[in-house]
Amino acid sequence: MPDRSAAGPSNPGENSGSDFIRDLVAADTASGRFGGRVQTRFPPEPNGYLHIGHAKAICLDFTVAAESGGRCFLRFDDTNPATESPEYVDAIIADVAWLGFEPQEIRFASDYFDQLYDWAELLISRGLAYVDDQDAEAISAGRGGFGQPGTDSPFRDRPVDENLRLFREMAVGQHPQGSRVLRARIDMQHENMQMRDPVMYRIRHQDHYRQGDRWCIYPTYDWAHGQGDAIEGVTHSLCTLEFRDNRALYDWYLEHLPLAELDYAGDRPHQTEFARLELTNTITSKRVLRRLVEDGHVDGWDDPRLPTLRALRRRGYPPAAIRDFCGFIGVARTNSRHAPELLESFVRTELNAIAPRRMAVLRPLKLVITNWPTDDDGNPLVEYREAVNNPEDQSAGTRQVPFSGELWIEQDDFRLEAPPKYFRLAPGREVRLRAGYFVRCIDAVTDAGGRVTEVRCTYDPETSSGQAPDGRKVKATIHWVSAAHAVPIEAALYERLFDTELPGERTGDPLDDLHPNSREVCTGVAEPAVTDIAPGQVVQFERLGYFCADNAAAGNAEPGSSAPRLFHRTVGLRDEWANIQKRRQQQGAQR
Repeated sequence: MPDRSAAGPSNPGENSGSDFIRDLVAADTASGRFGGRVQTRFPPEPNGYLHIGHAKAICLDFTVAAESGGRCFLRFDDTNPATESPEYVDAIIADVAWLGFEPQEIRFASDYFDQLYDWAELLISRGLAYVDDQDAEAISAGRGGFGQPGTDSPFRDRPVDENLRLFREMAVGQHPQGSRVLRARIDMQHENMQMRDPVMYRIRHQDHYRQGDRWCIYPTYDWAHGQGDAIEGVTHSLCTLEFRDNRALYDWYLEHLPLAELDYAGDRPHQTEFARLELTNTITSKRVLRRLVEDGHVDGWDDPRLPTLRALRRRGYPPAAIRDFCGFIGVARTNSRHAPELLESFVRTELNAIAPRRMAVLRPLKLVITNWPTDDDGNPLVEYREAVNNPEDQSAGTRQVPFSGELWIEQDDFRLEAPPKYFRLAPGREVRLRAGYFVRCIDAVTDAGGRVTEVRCTYDPETSSGQAPDGRKVKATIHWVSAAHAVPIEAALYERLFDTELPGERTGDPLDDLHPNSREVCTGVAEPAVTDIAPGQVVQFERLGYFCADNAAAGNAEPGSSAPRLFHRTVGLRDEWANIQKRRQQQGAQR
């Protein structure tokens, strides 16, 4: 279980109580603001795959609405035709559903292009927007900087009629791409840089994945976002902290538009910002993630080393664990980073309760029981041992595991010369085989290089129950797989993709901090019951960790082929978060 001695709820996912966003929503509801309605939205841009950072926003948007009996939409802010596609739309819809949420409606900002255009003309007619012929570099330079004044565009005082004519010409494709923009006419001396005549429209001679070639001007995010909220009747627009400076612009646009003409009545939407979710040793930047994929550092967007939701799903992270983790870390006003081990502790807690147990050996070493009985032809007899499927779930029942005179064990479970505090198998030492017998090592076979190739043992048939009748004890229990019944598997073992807590802090390029050995694939064996594990299901390989069966066989093989099945290690059995907390407490005590 996660160590929560520092702070937080006693159960994973239990809401820590009130937070400033829930307090705000409760106060608004009590006062009758928005007519007592609560409506939120999760507004991704369909230009990439969702990652763990989005999970917090999804959980917050949907749960805040649900707790208040309100509604939450999924809205795609699809205003950039150069980067968006139906592939990302479909993936985002699937990821939101996998995480456990169902939007009341799915909307698209591109469906509001006509309304946005009409409102833009309205602002122009009121002298609140103008067409600027400057290029992007000149516009950027004219905005000045923090503590430095901006410079008015030479086109800022164009007559309304000329601005309307030029804007309409832009809309029908009469001007080259990049030659003109539409800007809001606010205040070039404003202390908030976002208010210094921001761009509302750019010319883009590109087809839109939903609108086709109908448009050649496209609204910026800031112009489309708040207006989309208003059109949909959003009450509480929840954004991450990087949009804090955009709030003034969000409000300015809404203040200058005739929202009373919309179908809903009430106050205009209110934007509130919260801290985004960041993990150490992790990158969530879409730009960097794209480099990782396109440069071949990972094997696609669902590579289990990535923080994308589809990668976490492939690795075996239960959606309930992610929701519990997001609930535990809560909602804050300042950004911070969390250790991945904390997230893993929630994954481990969830899987411990639901994952079936199986035995697998990832680095096989032959163990021969020299006194195992044989049939009349000298073949080792086969006995079936009863093993518990999940000690945390009695309803999971038991299974029969074949046992015979030749087994596979882990290489790490034998030493020719046992180091201090090593209690597993060694010459003259006795151990218990899980769900099996006591065995004692009597010999070991080595090759020309001194590498152990075979361990020879005797077994005590009186220890069938897992205990010795004479009361003797052993200090270790090891797992095994019957050699004659072994099913070949491959197991992918993962380290952090980045070997520093803050990738890129040292050189400015996160890829300089890639872990050189972030994945190791072992060719091993498993007991026959492993074939019952469905693709995408997580199993605990006893003593090794939790592993998720890949959606297909190893490599590009199709399901049902002779290739070994591939399992991704989801998390290990050891609770590293508890160890981290213990070390922190010890360090605090020493101070």
